[in-house]
Amino acid sequence: MVDYVHLTVHSEYSLVDSIVRVPMLVEQVAQIGMPAVGVTDQSNVFAMVKLYRVAIKKGVKPIIGADVLVAQTLDDADPSRLTLLCMNLEGFRNLSQLLTLGYTDGHRNNQPILLKKWLEQSKVRGLIALSGGQFGEVGRALLGSNPDFAFDILEEWNARFPGRFYLELHRVGRKDEDLHVPRAVTLASQCAVPIVATNDVRFLRREDFEVHEARICIQQGRTLDDPARPREYTEEQFLKSPVEMAEVFSDLPEALANSIQIAQRCSLQIVLGETFLPDLSVPEGHNSDSYLREMALSGLASRYPTVSDNAVAKTVDHERRLSQELDVICEMGFSGYFLIVADFIRWARENDIPVGPGRGSGAGSLVAYVLGITDLDPIEHDLLFERFLNPERVSMPDFDIDFCIDGRDRVIDYVSDRYGRDRVSQIITFGTMAARAVVRDVGRVLGMPYGYVDRVAKLIPFVVGITLEGAINGDKELKIKGNDELKSLYKSEEEVKTLIDLAQQLEGLVRNAGTHAGGIVIAPKPLTHFMPLYSESGETVLTQFDKNDVEALGLVKFDFLGLKTLTIIDRAIKSINLGRIAKDKEPLQAIHLPSDDSKTYDLLQRGSTSGVFQLESFGMRRLIKELQPNCLDDLIALLALFRPGPLDSGMVEDFIDRRHGQNSEPINYFHPILKPILKATYGVILYQEQVMQIARVMAGYSMGGADLLRRAMGKKKPEEMEKQRSIFLKGSQKQSIDEVIAGKIFDLMEKFAGYGFNKSHSAAYALIAYQTAWLKAHYPADFMASVLTADMDNTDKLFILKYDCSQNGIKLEIPDINSSFFEFTAIDTHSILYGLGAIKGVGQRVVEDIVKERNANGIFTDLADFCRRVKNLNKRVLEALARSGALDGLGENRATLVVAIPNVLRLAEHATHARESGQGALFDEQEEAEELGQFVKKMPNWSLRERLSAERESLGLYLTGHPFEDYAEHCAHFTHGSIRGFIRNLPESVSNGNSSSLTREVTIAGLVVDIFRRNKTVCVILDDNTERLEILFFDDSYNTNRHLITKDSALIVDGKLQFDNYRKMWQVTAKSVKLADQKIEENARRITIQWPKNSDDKQFLLNLKETLRPFTDGDCEVCLEYTGPTARVAMTFGDRWTVKLTRELREQLGVLLGADRFSVHYPKYIS
Repeated sequence: MVDYVHLTVHSEYSLVDSIVRVPMLVEQVAQIGMPAVGVTDQSNVFAMVKLYRVAIKKGVKPIIGADVLVAQTLDDADPSRLTLLCMNLEGFRNLSQLLTLGYTDGHRNNQPILLKKWLEQSKVRGLIALSGGQFGEVGRALLGSNPDFAFDILEEWNARFPGRFYLELHRVGRKDEDLHVPRAVTLASQCAVPIVATNDVRFLRREDFEVHEARICIQQGRTLDDPARPREYTEEQFLKSPVEMAEVFSDLPEALANSIQIAQRCSLQIVLGETFLPDLSVPEGHNSDSYLREMALSGLASRYPTVSDNAVAKTVDHERRLSQELDVICEMGFSGYFLIVADFIRWARENDIPVGPGRGSGAGSLVAYVLGITDLDPIEHDLLFERFLNPERVSMPDFDIDFCIDGRDRVIDYVSDRYGRDRVSQIITFGTMAARAVVRDVGRVLGMPYGYVDRVAKLIPFVVGITLEGAINGDKELKIKGNDELKSLYKSEEEVKTLIDLAQQLEGLVRNAGTHAGGIVIAPKPLTHFMPLYSESGETVLTQFDKNDVEALGLVKFDFLGLKTLTIIDRAIKSINLGRIAKDKEPLQAIHLPSDDSKTYDLLQRGSTSGVFQLESFGMRRLIKELQPNCLDDLIALLALFRPGPLDSGMVEDFIDRRHGQNSEPINYFHPILKPILKATYGVILYQEQVMQIARVMAGYSMGGADLLRRAMGKKKPEEMEKQRSIFLKGSQKQSIDEVIAGKIFDLMEKFAGYGFNKSHSAAYALIAYQTAWLKAHYPADFMASVLTADMDNTDKLFILKYDCSQNGIKLEIPDINSSFFEFTAIDTHSILYGLGAIKGVGQRVVEDIVKERNANGIFTDLADFCRRVKNLNKRVLEALARSGALDGLGENRATLVVAIPNVLRLAEHATHARESGQGALFDEQEEAEELGQFVKKMPNWSLRERLSAERESLGLYLTGHPFEDYAEHCAHFTHGSIRGFIRNLPESVSNGNSSSLTREVTIAGLVVDIFRRNKTVCVILDDNTERLEILFFDDSYNTNRHLITKDSALIVDGKLQFDNYRKMWQVTAKSVKLADQKIEENARRITIQWPKNSDDKQFLLNLKETLRPFTDGDCEVCLEYTGPTARVAMTFGDRWTVKLTRELREQLGVLLGADRFSVHYPKYIS
């Protein structure tokens, strides 16, 4: 039997050049009888822990290594290839150091390069090197003009890796292999260096070659049939069996045998399952356990001062719970973990960095609460410690901590300084090829029409974790039904089958590397002791292992999450407290806001929740109005209910009906013993904690055992559920509970365990939601100013917030260089000053210069004064300021200012230069002012439409008015109403965006505010002053109507409304489009004009006649209505005075009469 081991397999973690999945690789290696396999991904060991765990389980020896690029200097245009394999732990740590160095110091053209000088003998101990075949330095020399030079290069490498350097041979059908192999064999003999055969594996089976090529084309942006695309790989680069390799290298059996020898020499063993906590200093006389207990008891006294008899009794219960938690924490060895978390949270609070009240199951720990890690009393809210840390299931605790988004990096810096920058890192995460995206990708590389592929892709539900198989045939776990249309297309259309079959083979492959949202690892030694580090060029340094692999190695992961809402709350409270302190009032603290404030609940019950954390969506507002929350427990329930499972199961309706007493039947608790657990949720099992409590009281489970039951119910494994059912029923019998009732309750628990939510998380986030609602109810201007600031770069969000302000009586004042700051600021209780930072093209540095100069030397008096005094101004910045209205206070209208800017700017620069060169006396302020007068040409002010258009260009929205106001009343006759109103009135399942396949025919109108291309569709943003909506035009439709689709044109669009789950937004695919003015002209049947009171009747009629005369070529009847003291008379002018109701006529009538003095009659509805 031939023996051979593949040593150079690239997995999907090589990012781009392989489609090999580690579990399938190990499975196939075991099947073909290979004792070991080496994975050498390009410049990384991302897959190391995954390979190790799977291979050991399958009885296959994992060989860890990496392909690296080597150069003399970073300027070398074409680095050579080298493969490094780990013989032992020393070798791995040396490889870890080298790979890290490549990413931190060796970046060139987005590639990590190892400089040859770094590979000195002492730095490569424990590593075997393979030469890289014809792509290595030796191979290139052999194929070059001076093959003898290869001898010297080989001798040099052999000296660096004495007895551990192998000349690598490939026979996969690539260019120059026939020359390289014989020359390499000869050279190896001359230098007494061993040879080894490898196959440069990139896929598992020969028939996978086309799939691999598709993966390469996706990355390159090419199509498979592109004759110009590079063909870098061959169909021979699959995982060949030992027999197949023997056929290829029948003339060189030692090259095969040496693969076995290398595999035997590589014996890296990784220790998994141990825990490596960072070194923690505690006061003398303490260890981690004793210090944690002391800190916790001190915190308990601080959290619960004994001010009454009731409080004393309460403290006894707390002390008992605290002691129980401390015992578990200390026994499990996690005291240090709690102390570390408490330390950096304490530092954050002391350094004015807001920290969230809690997140996830950690809010269920009393120890966390008394240490200041969380700010939510777990006993008051009936939260369970065992949901966070289960003594019967040993796993690391995992606190997710929310920090103010502006301060998160400062906390990371603190931790890095405290424990050592070489011991702290953010954690990598990997993006994969998800179902919808991979269908689009494959459609593109196959050259299919975009519209065709888009139609197929949109049939795939946008649900996290959905697969193409699940989209077609359904997914029980995700509760997704199969799409019949997609299934039919797959069966009936060959092109769809080809598309989906190829996409399925790529689905789930790793696409890219990124930064985990919050993961931070802190190690007791330099991180390269445990793993290499990774970095994009100039970007954040990350671990090369993802969070699961970091934890498998025993390192401690912490989640530092940036939460924008904490920044909003902090900024709002600081603004509010400036006013309160000035009035000698106590400053506010978010954590001490009263939780029973009626004004706050009134605001919530109205659904006025723009800017309120977690409660902004249309679907959530509808649920709030139905539930009518009036306490914090209601908000906790609200967040738990508003999820796809409960919304689709009928739970929500049951909960609301029972809460309002609208259910004709009494609430069924199934057994009296359950009433205390389910009373607060009206008999509905809403929280995971309730499942645990039911198991404890009914069946005698320990809380740890109850948590294991909860987990088992979530996973729904039949064997495990049968085992748990038996335990539950036996336990219930001991409580004298009827077996039939116990069985029904178990079934109920099993059903709702899948819907149940983590109450600890819901409670913590409900508290934040309440805080934002309280601030909006009591200090609306300060709060909304803070929300606007947080979203100043998001024009779509600013539009929504502006609308909310107007609905709540808050006016947004135009920006002003003499009073605005970078942020939005509250002027008083009903007005907010626009932030200069929200003006497009005006950067933070310019705003800082403006504010600094204004504070130092007073307000700016005119344009020249402004240009003289502020640095970093240019034409683009000044025009943006002028168009937004920020220069209105300088004494000239906007049109005049925009025209004057180039000359005034030149004059200011000239004067500044003169002063700096000592010629300031020649250009005193008087002379400057006189010269300025020559440059400022008075211009007529812009029309309303021009002014509003300039505001939109500079601010992204209309601020002092809206051009569509002139159209709204007219278009209401042709459409389904305002965009906002129509979306709000959709059925609940549609408005929540739960069904991507449910669509609706719609006619809507609005003003074009943006036009851009996305892939092969043209996107038009319509704005009707209540909402913005994206309209999609495919190329044919757009080209037909492009003469109508221009910025600032008012359009009426017929199309198909659907929810884009990816962007979480509504959009309409256009079928037809018409100018609103044309629609009005064609369909206006009668215009009724109100005779103005107290007017000169004769002059009025004369003016009206002159106004109407140019437009008498239409068929819209004119009616004049006179209202006297006791009667109303309507007079028509007959066919001779029918008019065409153009925009010009409407505008002129508005000037003559006022917009509210005439009305237009249309047919009942025009489709």
